[in-house]
Amino acid sequence: MAEGGDVFEEGSENVIVYKSFSLAVRVVRLCRFLRETKQEFVLTKQLLRSGISIGVNVEEAVGGISRADFSAKISIAYKEARETSYWLKLLRATDYLPEESFQSVFNDCEEVCRILRAILNTTRIK
Repeated sequence: MAEGGDVFEEGSENVIVYKSFSLAVRVVRLCRFLRETKQEFVLTKQLLRSGISIGVNVEEAVGGISRADFSAKISIAYKEARETSYWLKLLRATDYLPEESFQSVFNDCEEVCRILRAILNTTRIK
């Protein structure tokens, strides 16, 4: 395992696998920080659930048995990414996250959303 717990290397063959995993790692660390320093458990639990689910569904899509299965799992991953974006915005709006910390993880989340949307658009056209 690489330093910091990353098991995927940047520049991996499958960009969305790498990006969704990296986002999940950031979400886990952020949730740990919020629980330990802000004693916030309710919103953190929701963020953790949706933030991890993105990568899980991407992995399931990669192992899909058909184009329809792949598209369905990517669609779920996209919805979970949108939900993660919402929880991040809510944590920022309620002052649990400082602006700088928020922008960094939010930008990563939005990038994952854009990639997943592009994948969905491509798989639905064909």
